[in-house]
Amino acid sequence: MGTLVFDSNDLAAIEVFLNGAYTTMSIGIGNGGRRGASAHIRRDLLGPVILDQLDLGFDMSYDADRLGKICLCSVHTGTIEQAYRYSGPNVLHAGEIGLLSAPDLPHRGMIRSARYSITMFDSALFARVGAPAVAGLPIQRRPITAGAGHRLARVVEHLQQVAADPAAGDLVAATSADYLVATVLDTMPTTVAIEPTAADRRDAHPAAVRRALAYIESHLRDDLSVADIATASSVTVRALQLAFRRHLDTTPLAHLRRLRLDAARQQLRAAGPGDSTTVTAVAYDWGFTHPGRFAVAYKRTYGEHPSRTLHS
Repeated sequence: MGTLVFDSNDLAAIEVFLNGAYTTMSIGIGNGGRRGASAHIRRDLLGPVILDQLDLGFDMSYDADRLGKICLCSVHTGTIEQAYRYSGPNVLHAGEIGLLSAPDLPHRGMIRSARYSITMFDSALFARVGAPAVAGLPIQRRPITAGAGHRLARVVEHLQQVAADPAAGDLVAATSADYLVATVLDTMPTTVAIEPTAADRRDAHPAAVRRALAYIESHLRDDLSVADIATASSVTVRALQLAFRRHLDTTPLAHLRRLRLDAARQQLRAAGPGDSTTVTAVAYDWGFTHPGRFAVAYKRTYGEHPSRTLHS
Protein backbone atom coordinates (compact mmCIF):
# COMPACT_ATOMS: atom_id res chain seq x y z
CA MET A 1 0.00 0.00 0.00
CA GLY A 2 1.11 3.55 -0.64
CA THR A 3 -0.17 6.99 -1.60
CA LEU A 4 1.17 9.65 -3.96
CA VAL A 5 -0.35 13.12 -4.40
CA PHE A 6 0.46 15.48 -7.28
CA ASP A 7 -0.72 19.10 -7.54
CA SER A 8 0.39 21.54 -10.23
CA ASN A 9 -0.70 24.53 -12.30
CA ASP A 10 2.22 24.14 -14.68
CA LEU A 11 1.43 22.43 -18.00
CA ALA A 12 5.01 21.19 -18.52
CA ALA A 13 5.10 19.65 -15.03
CA ILE A 14 1.72 18.00 -15.64
CA GLU A 15 2.99 16.47 -18.88
CA VAL A 16 6.14 15.15 -17.18
CA PHE A 17 4.08 13.58 -14.39
CA LEU A 18 1.62 11.93 -16.79
CA ASN A 19 4.47 10.47 -18.82
CA GLY A 20 6.00 8.96 -15.71
CA ALA A 21 2.74 7.72 -14.20
CA TYR A 22 1.17 6.21 -17.33
CA THR A 23 2.98 5.99 -20.66
CA THR A 24 4.78 8.17 -23.18
CA MET A 25 2.39 10.87 -24.36
CA SER A 26 2.15 14.41 -25.62
CA ILE A 27 -0.56 16.70 -24.30
CA GLY A 28 -2.18 19.90 -25.49
CA ILE A 29 -4.34 22.48 -23.81
CA GLY A 30 -7.84 23.49 -24.81
CA ASN A 31 -10.13 26.19 -23.47
CA GLY A 32 -8.63 28.52 -20.90
CA GLY A 33 -5.06 28.50 -22.17
CA ARG A 34 -2.03 27.80 -20.02
CA ARG A 35 -3.31 30.01 -17.22
CA GLY A 36 -6.22 27.64 -16.66
CA ALA A 37 -4.08 24.49 -16.44
CA SER A 38 -4.40 22.70 -13.11
CA ALA A 39 -4.19 19.07 -12.06
CA HIS A 40 -4.77 17.29 -8.79
CA ILE A 41 -3.95 13.58 -8.86
CA ARG A 42 -3.99 11.07 -6.01
CA ARG A 43 -2.57 7.59 -6.52
CA ASP A 44 -3.19 4.73 -4.10
CA LEU A 45 -1.69 1.26 -4.47
CA LEU A 46 -3.56 -1.83 -3.35
CA GLY A 47 -1.26 -4.73 -4.05
CA PRO A 48 -1.10 -5.09 -7.86
CA VAL A 49 -3.95 -2.63 -8.45
CA ILE A 50 -3.33 1.09 -9.13
CA LEU A 51 -6.16 3.40 -8.09
CA ASP A 52 -5.90 6.97 -9.36
CA GLN A 53 -8.26 9.87 -8.70
CA LEU A 54 -7.79 12.83 -11.04
CA ASP A 55 -9.22 16.32 -11.23
CA LEU A 56 -8.24 18.37 -14.30
CA GLY A 57 -9.34 21.99 -14.32
CA PHE A 58 -8.87 22.44 -18.07
CA ASP A 59 -9.50 20.72 -21.41
CA MET A 60 -6.55 18.48 -22.25
CA SER A 61 -5.89 16.60 -25.48
CA TYR A 62 -3.47 13.70 -25.44
CA ASP A 63 -1.75 11.31 -27.84
CA ALA A 64 -0.40 8.32 -25.93
CA ASP A 65 1.59 5.16 -26.54
CA ARG A 66 0.33 1.72 -25.46
CA LEU A 67 -0.36 1.53 -21.74
CA GLY A 68 0.34 -2.17 -21.19
CA LYS A 69 -2.40 -2.53 -18.57
CA ILE A 70 -6.14 -2.95 -18.31
CA CYS A 71 -7.47 0.56 -17.65
CA LEU A 72 -10.94 1.25 -16.26
CA CYS A 73 -12.21 4.81 -16.16
CA SER A 74 -15.10 6.13 -14.05
CA VAL A 75 -16.14 9.71 -14.86
CA HIS A 76 -17.63 11.86 -12.09
CA THR A 77 -17.82 15.24 -13.86
CA GLY A 78 -16.99 16.39 -17.38
CA THR A 79 -16.43 14.07 -20.34
CA ILE A 80 -13.61 11.94 -21.76
CA GLU A 81 -13.34 11.22 -25.49
CA GLN A 82 -11.11 8.28 -26.44
CA ALA A 83 -10.11 6.91 -29.85
CA TYR A 84 -7.71 4.31 -31.28
CA ARG A 85 -5.82 4.42 -34.51
CA TYR A 86 -8.36 2.35 -36.44
CA SER A 87 -11.60 3.25 -34.66
CA GLY A 88 -13.86 6.18 -34.01
CA PRO A 89 -14.26 8.03 -30.71
CA ASN A 90 -15.77 6.56 -27.58
CA VAL A 91 -17.21 9.11 -25.13
CA LEU A 92 -17.58 8.57 -21.39
CA HIS A 93 -19.93 11.03 -19.69
CA ALA A 94 -20.38 11.83 -16.00
CA GLY A 95 -21.73 8.81 -14.14
CA GLU A 96 -20.35 6.28 -16.66
CA ILE A 97 -17.60 3.67 -16.38
CA GLY A 98 -15.81 1.78 -19.13
CA LEU A 99 -12.53 0.52 -20.52
CA LEU A 100 -10.45 3.59 -21.28
CA SER A 101 -7.63 1.94 -23.24
CA ALA A 102 -6.65 -1.43 -24.59
CA PRO A 103 -3.32 -2.67 -23.19
CA ASP A 104 -1.53 -3.00 -26.52
CA LEU A 105 -2.88 -0.13 -28.61
CA PRO A 106 -1.81 3.52 -28.80
CA HIS A 107 -4.67 5.89 -28.12
CA ARG A 108 -5.59 9.54 -28.24
CA GLY A 109 -8.41 11.65 -26.89
CA MET A 110 -9.69 14.72 -25.11
CA ILE A 111 -10.42 15.18 -21.41
CA ARG A 112 -12.86 18.03 -20.90
CA SER A 113 -12.44 19.56 -17.42
CA ALA A 114 -13.11 16.18 -15.87
CA ARG A 115 -12.97 14.72 -12.41
CA TYR A 116 -12.53 10.98 -12.84
CA SER A 117 -10.84 7.85 -11.55
CA ILE A 118 -8.56 5.41 -13.33
CA THR A 119 -8.09 1.83 -12.12
CA MET A 120 -5.24 -0.14 -13.69
CA PHE A 121 -3.97 -3.69 -13.37
CA ASP A 122 -1.99 -6.23 -15.35
CA SER A 123 -4.00 -8.60 -17.51
CA ALA A 124 -2.15 -11.53 -15.89
CA LEU A 125 -4.42 -11.05 -12.85
CA PHE A 126 -7.30 -12.65 -14.76
CA ALA A 127 -5.57 -16.02 -14.40
CA ARG A 128 -5.92 -15.74 -10.63
CA VAL A 129 -9.70 -16.12 -10.87
CA GLY A 130 -9.71 -18.80 -13.55
CA ALA A 131 -9.91 -16.84 -16.81
CA PRO A 132 -7.31 -18.35 -19.16
CA ALA A 133 -6.81 -15.18 -21.20
CA VAL A 134 -7.86 -11.60 -21.56
CA ALA A 135 -7.78 -11.51 -25.34
CA GLY A 136 -11.57 -11.66 -25.35
CA LEU A 137 -11.97 -8.37 -23.50
CA PRO A 138 -13.20 -5.81 -26.01
CA ILE A 139 -11.94 -2.27 -26.37
CA GLN A 140 -14.10 0.83 -26.20
CA ARG A 141 -16.88 -1.08 -24.51
CA ARG A 142 -19.20 -0.42 -21.60
CA PRO A 143 -20.55 -2.81 -18.98
CA ILE A 144 -23.22 -5.22 -20.23
CA THR A 145 -26.02 -3.33 -18.43
CA ALA A 146 -26.43 -0.06 -16.54
CA GLY A 147 -26.79 -2.08 -13.33
CA ALA A 148 -23.53 -3.90 -14.06
CA GLY A 149 -21.83 -0.54 -14.54
CA HIS A 150 -23.10 0.72 -11.19
CA ARG A 151 -21.85 -2.46 -9.50
CA LEU A 152 -18.40 -2.16 -11.08
CA ALA A 153 -18.20 1.52 -10.07
CA ARG A 154 -19.11 0.66 -6.47
CA VAL A 155 -16.37 -1.96 -6.35
CA VAL A 156 -13.82 0.61 -7.55
CA GLU A 157 -14.99 3.12 -4.94
CA HIS A 158 -14.74 0.50 -2.21
CA LEU A 159 -11.22 -0.45 -3.26
CA GLN A 160 -10.21 3.23 -3.10
CA GLN A 161 -11.41 3.29 0.52
CA VAL A 162 -9.53 0.08 1.34
CA ALA A 163 -6.33 1.33 -0.31
CA ALA A 164 -6.44 4.50 1.81
CA ASP A 165 -6.79 2.47 5.03
CA PRO A 166 -3.39 1.91 6.70
CA ALA A 167 -4.77 -1.22 8.39
CA ALA A 168 -5.15 -3.04 5.06
CA GLY A 169 -2.50 -5.74 4.80
CA ASP A 170 -1.18 -7.99 2.05
CA LEU A 171 -4.01 -10.54 2.30
CA VAL A 172 -6.61 -7.77 1.99
CA ALA A 173 -4.78 -6.42 -1.06
CA ALA A 174 -4.72 -9.84 -2.72
CA THR A 175 -8.39 -10.59 -2.12
CA SER A 176 -9.30 -7.08 -3.28
CA ALA A 177 -7.47 -7.64 -6.58
CA ASP A 178 -9.31 -10.93 -7.11
CA TYR A 179 -12.60 -9.22 -6.30
CA LEU A 180 -11.92 -6.49 -8.86
CA VAL A 181 -10.93 -8.73 -11.78
CA ALA A 182 -13.80 -11.14 -11.09
CA THR A 183 -16.20 -8.19 -11.17
CA VAL A 184 -14.71 -6.95 -14.45
CA LEU A 185 -15.23 -10.39 -16.01
CA ASP A 186 -18.78 -10.47 -14.67
CA THR A 187 -19.79 -6.97 -15.76
CA MET A 188 -17.89 -6.31 -19.01
CA PRO A 189 -18.70 -8.09 -22.30
CA THR A 190 -16.01 -10.66 -23.08
CA THR A 191 -15.40 -13.66 -25.29
CA VAL A 192 -13.17 -15.40 -22.75
CA ALA A 193 -13.93 -19.13 -22.81
CA ILE A 194 -13.96 -20.80 -19.40
CA GLU A 195 -15.93 -23.98 -20.11
CA PRO A 196 -14.14 -27.23 -19.14
CA THR A 197 -12.72 -29.45 -21.87
CA ALA A 198 -13.02 -33.24 -22.08
CA ALA A 199 -9.64 -33.54 -20.33
CA ASP A 200 -10.82 -31.20 -17.59
CA ARG A 201 -13.91 -33.37 -17.01
CA ARG A 202 -11.70 -36.46 -16.81
CA ASP A 203 -9.39 -34.81 -14.26
CA ALA A 204 -12.24 -33.54 -12.04
CA HIS A 205 -11.93 -36.52 -9.68
CA PRO A 206 -11.99 -36.76 -5.85
CA ALA A 207 -8.19 -37.03 -5.62
CA ALA A 208 -7.86 -33.52 -7.06
CA VAL A 209 -10.30 -32.24 -4.46
CA ARG A 210 -8.36 -33.93 -1.64
CA ARG A 211 -5.09 -32.37 -2.80
CA ALA A 212 -6.74 -28.98 -3.08
CA LEU A 213 -8.29 -29.17 0.39
CA ALA A 214 -4.96 -30.12 1.96
CA TYR A 215 -3.21 -27.25 0.18
CA ILE A 216 -5.86 -24.69 1.15
CA GLU A 217 -5.84 -25.72 4.82
CA SER A 218 -2.04 -25.50 5.04
CA HIS A 219 -1.87 -22.08 3.32
CA LEU A 220 -4.90 -20.37 4.81
CA ARG A 221 -3.09 -17.11 5.61
CA ASP A 222 -1.28 -16.96 2.28
CA ASP A 223 -2.18 -15.01 -0.84
CA LEU A 224 -4.00 -17.81 -2.67
CA SER A 225 -5.60 -17.68 -6.10
CA VAL A 226 -7.60 -20.39 -7.78
CA ALA A 227 -4.66 -20.80 -10.17
CA ASP A 228 -2.32 -21.49 -7.21
CA ILE A 229 -4.70 -24.12 -5.84
CA ALA A 230 -5.06 -25.77 -9.24
CA THR A 231 -1.28 -25.95 -9.70
CA ALA A 232 -0.88 -27.56 -6.27
CA SER A 233 -3.61 -30.06 -7.21
CA SER A 234 -1.94 -30.96 -10.55
CA VAL A 235 -5.02 -30.06 -12.63
CA THR A 236 -6.21 -27.10 -14.65
CA VAL A 237 -8.27 -24.32 -13.11
CA ARG A 238 -11.34 -25.45 -15.01
CA ALA A 239 -10.90 -29.08 -13.89
CA LEU A 240 -10.52 -27.94 -10.29
CA GLN A 241 -13.65 -25.78 -10.43
CA LEU A 242 -15.62 -28.64 -11.98
CA ALA A 243 -14.34 -31.08 -9.34
CA PHE A 244 -15.43 -28.80 -6.50
CA ARG A 245 -18.87 -28.31 -8.04
CA ARG A 246 -19.23 -32.04 -8.70
CA HIS A 247 -18.05 -33.39 -5.34
CA LEU A 248 -18.57 -30.53 -2.83
CA ASP A 249 -21.23 -28.38 -4.50
CA THR A 250 -19.10 -25.26 -4.03
CA THR A 251 -16.10 -23.52 -5.59
CA PRO A 252 -12.44 -23.48 -4.46
CA LEU A 253 -12.58 -19.79 -3.52
CA ALA A 254 -15.93 -20.15 -1.73
CA HIS A 255 -14.44 -22.99 0.32
CA LEU A 256 -11.38 -20.85 1.06
CA ARG A 257 -13.61 -17.99 2.23
CA ARG A 258 -15.55 -20.36 4.50
CA LEU A 259 -12.36 -21.62 6.14
CA ARG A 260 -11.16 -18.06 6.65
CA LEU A 261 -14.56 -17.20 8.12
CA ASP A 262 -14.14 -20.09 10.57
CA ALA A 263 -10.65 -18.84 11.46
CA ALA A 264 -12.01 -15.35 12.07
CA ARG A 265 -14.66 -16.81 14.38
CA GLN A 266 -12.00 -18.65 16.39
CA GLN A 267 -10.00 -15.42 16.70
CA LEU A 268 -13.07 -13.49 17.87
CA ARG A 269 -13.91 -16.15 20.45
CA ALA A 270 -10.32 -16.21 21.74
CA ALA A 271 -10.15 -12.44 22.31
CA GLY A 272 -9.82 -11.39 25.92
CA PRO A 273 -11.98 -8.68 27.54
CA GLY A 274 -9.03 -6.34 28.04
CA ASP A 275 -7.35 -6.48 24.65
CA SER A 276 -7.93 -4.18 21.68
CA THR A 277 -9.41 -6.71 19.25
CA THR A 278 -12.08 -5.30 16.91
CA VAL A 279 -14.34 -7.00 14.40
CA THR A 280 -12.92 -4.89 11.57
CA ALA A 281 -9.33 -5.80 12.46
CA VAL A 282 -10.16 -9.50 12.57
CA ALA A 283 -12.01 -9.27 9.25
CA TYR A 284 -9.02 -7.56 7.64
CA ASP A 285 -6.68 -10.12 9.21
CA TRP A 286 -8.43 -12.87 7.24
CA GLY A 287 -8.80 -10.99 3.98
CA PHE A 288 -12.36 -9.66 4.31
CA THR A 289 -12.19 -6.13 2.95
CA HIS A 290 -15.77 -5.06 3.62
CA PRO A 291 -16.76 -5.21 7.32
CA GLY A 292 -20.47 -4.95 6.46
CA ARG A 293 -20.39 -7.90 4.07
CA PHE A 294 -18.25 -9.82 6.55
CA ALA A 295 -20.89 -9.27 9.24
CA VAL A 296 -23.69 -10.42 6.91
CA ALA A 297 -21.81 -13.58 5.90
CA TYR A 298 -20.89 -14.26 9.52
CA LYS A 299 -24.47 -13.96 10.78
CA ARG A 300 -25.78 -16.09 7.91
CA THR A 301 -23.26 -18.81 8.79
CA TYR A 302 -23.26 -18.75 12.61
CA GLY A 303 -26.57 -17.14 13.49
CA GLU A 304 -25.11 -14.19 15.39
CA HIS A 305 -23.28 -10.97 14.66
CA PRO A 306 -19.47 -11.07 14.97
CA SER A 307 -19.61 -8.33 17.61
CA ARG A 308 -21.72 -10.60 19.81
CA THR A 309 -19.15 -13.39 19.44
CA LEU A 310 -16.37 -10.95 20.36
CA HIS A 311 -18.06 -9.53 23.45
CA SER A 312 -19.37 -12.82 24.77
